[in-house]
Amino acid sequence: MKITVAVFFGGQSVEHEVSIISGIQACSALDSSKYEPLPIYISKDNIFYTGEHMCDIESYKDMDSNLKKAVRVILVPQNGRVALMRYPAKKLGNNIIAEFDVAMPVVHGTNAEDGTLMGFLEMLGVPYTGCDVLSSALGMDKYAMKAVLKQNGLPVLDALTFTSRQYAANEEDTLKKIEKEFDYPAIIKPVNLGSSIGISLVRDRLELKAAIDTALSFSSRALVEPAVQNLREINCAVLGDADNAVSSVCEEPVSTNNILDYSDKYLSSSGDAGLEKSGMGSLKRRLPAEIPPELESRVRKLAVKTFNALGCSGVARIDFLNDKETGDLYVNEINTIPGSLSFYLWEAAGMSFSSLLDKMIELAFKRQRERQAITYTYDTNILSSTALGGLKGKAKG
Repeated sequence: MKITVAVFFGGQSVEHEVSIISGIQACSALDSSKYEPLPIYISKDNIFYTGEHMCDIESYKDMDSNLKKAVRVILVPQNGRVALMRYPAKKLGNNIIAEFDVAMPVVHGTNAEDGTLMGFLEMLGVPYTGCDVLSSALGMDKYAMKAVLKQNGLPVLDALTFTSRQYAANEEDTLKKIEKEFDYPAIIKPVNLGSSIGISLVRDRLELKAAIDTALSFSSRALVEPAVQNLREINCAVLGDADNAVSSVCEEPVSTNNILDYSDKYLSSSGDAGLEKSGMGSLKRRLPAEIPPELESRVRKLAVKTFNALGCSGVARIDFLNDKETGDLYVNEINTIPGSLSFYLWEAAGMSFSSLLDKMIELAFKRQRERQAITYTYDTNILSSTALGGLKGKAKG
């Protein structure tokens, strides 16, 4: 009997469209002899939809028509599985649209990849692939991630963060604090976004102010860090969990700008969406990276250490910054659900996309078995001996 895999994609995020591509890629790559893919699209207003046509990228070119053909559903735990219930329910007939055994979140960005969806899946009690709530949240918050990695002895750039409220209250003080802490050029970015959205390289105060406005339009907090000179970017994926994690080959993205941005990642090469050459798979890159063996070894070891320090599981991509002249190497960020699930890095290492997904599902069931061995309830009679008196909330023993 095949295992039904619910592939979640979309969500209330500026990376919504990227997630659709990654999700459909995953649906297409699942081994059809073992798994039955069940697409679950999350709209930008966080409504769940399903339908056979939702595995076809063409249907998303007319979203209104797409959703009219789809069925809106709510998720209900049921006998160890999760049922998709039609909403609103019909008065007559069966309202269970489908059931699934394991969830595969292929979501990017805030309100989903940041642990939000994982927390929901935890409450449903269903196995799910990838990072858990805590590691997802740490991976999305760039400042919290730096703090954890620094505590674990991993090389990260110093950073300063501030909120939109702080900046609005005293703009001049914030600018002076940044200029005291860092020389130009510097990097300004939203604290909790991926896909290089809202990131700017600034060389003077005028650019700094514009960059802060951009970053704070995407997040309530901005982060500032020094710009690495003679920059070379190197990415490496990791697959596994706390017991065993392995690194992929390294890649060197090729940027058309001073920093790798959203257009480089997703707009510079137009593959057929839904096929493996699309999404992050279409990014211009040197694969494998043309770097010295010693540097490759350092990157791969640091990638695994980063993965473990943040408590990750499944597949993640760790992005590094390298100064080509000094040799300095820094962990820039981790993508706990990387675009296209970084399948191209594993294909270069000899692992097919379907095998990668197979391993992720295996790890999901392993984690679920481990969680089921933990005690989450404690039997007491405290309520049987407690009475509420005349005042609301006042207990009488």
